[in-house]
Amino acid sequence: MAQDIVPIELGLTQGDVVTLWAPRWREEGEEWEAFLGHEEDLYAFPDAAHLAAFVRKAEEHDLTDHPAWHVVPALSVGELSPDDNHQFDLVGVPELVSEEPDTWVIGELADVISIVRSLADVCELEKVHEILDSAEGFALLPQGTLPFTGREGQALWTEISQVVAEKWDEVLDAIDEVVATPEVDETALKAAQDELAEFEEANAAAAASAEEDEEDGDEPVGFWGEVGIDPIKIISGAGEYYTLRCYLDDQPVFLGRKGRIDVFGSPRALARFIVEADDNDLAEVSTWGELVTKATGGDLEVEVDPDNVYVLTGLDEDIADGPDAVDPTQLDLVVELLEDAGEWANDDTVKVALNQSERLGWLVSYVLKPDPTRLAPSAPFDDEQVAWRTLVAAFEDRLKVH
Repeated sequence: MAQDIVPIELGLTQGDVVTLWAPRWREEGEEWEAFLGHEEDLYAFPDAAHLAAFVRKAEEHDLTDHPAWHVVPALSVGELSPDDNHQFDLVGVPELVSEEPDTWVIGELADVISIVRSLADVCELEKVHEILDSAEGFALLPQGTLPFTGREGQALWTEISQVVAEKWDEVLDAIDEVVATPEVDETALKAAQDELAEFEEANAAAAASAEEDEEDGDEPVGFWGEVGIDPIKIISGAGEYYTLRCYLDDQPVFLGRKGRIDVFGSPRALARFIVEADDNDLAEVSTWGELVTKATGGDLEVEVDPDNVYVLTGLDEDIADGPDAVDPTQLDLVVELLEDAGEWANDDTVKVALNQSERLGWLVSYVLKPDPTRLAPSAPFDDEQVAWRTLVAAFEDRLKVH
């Protein structure tokens, strides 16, 4: 299956550079992966304007045979600007491994090591593979924090830190040696720079407007808005359940403990549980006592906003029929739920499965971020359906039904 061509940013010793990456795709029974470059050179540019100027004029490079290349020269500078999920700070790895291996550190390091391995594969950097293979922990990063817990996990993390301290400069040097910046057409560059300035100005204006709206917006109304905790409803093949979730510093917190979510068959059962439910993560929220007081007095009404109703059923069958059969609103909500649950439980499984380099992640991204210039996923979608069912089953296993 042909995948997208993705603009990425690499933090190297020379500074931040941008290039294009074609994640693995299948063509005529073979699997391929590529970066923008030619022969032994990896092309990298100081910004998206230079990248745009190059791709709009260049005729010879390693991506010309990619099935989706024909759409790239027509992309805007904004579309050729790497998003937050495709910015990889290679030079910052030593600082990263000096921190404790929590979800965010592991996730960021896993992303960097993944792109470094891809660079090593495509550019035939055997020395980089040797270094990454010298510590077992590098291969375990996609599994999240679990392999790095306890005494053995700490030993794995220490080994990674030692390898980085001793040999990461060699990794950076190997990549630096293949990086080249080709000349670009001056006229095309001037036009792209003007386009980039307009894009950045529009982004700054949008951010300022959003901040102003947030400051001027009305305060949440109603009891649930005041306490900052939301009732949610989950509709799965096993039944319909109610539970609670809130966000603390943008981090999801569910009613439950140790990755298990307490769910109930009715709003009344949930309200009864709250009266004595002190052994759960939500009990640490400052407004939890207000819920308990209201529930104890029999005055707590569990009302679920439509945006907090998650329908898991049917999506697997729709995915099997292809992206056109999938309801983007339903999919977006369920992805939100799965990602929140995984983040709360310190489990990166969902994040890994929904990475755009994976078949399921590519399909989900195609549905949720429609773009006529992107190459559509191709049938059959059996693998995507299996991967989706696996994620949903793992989520349902988290539910502790009362």
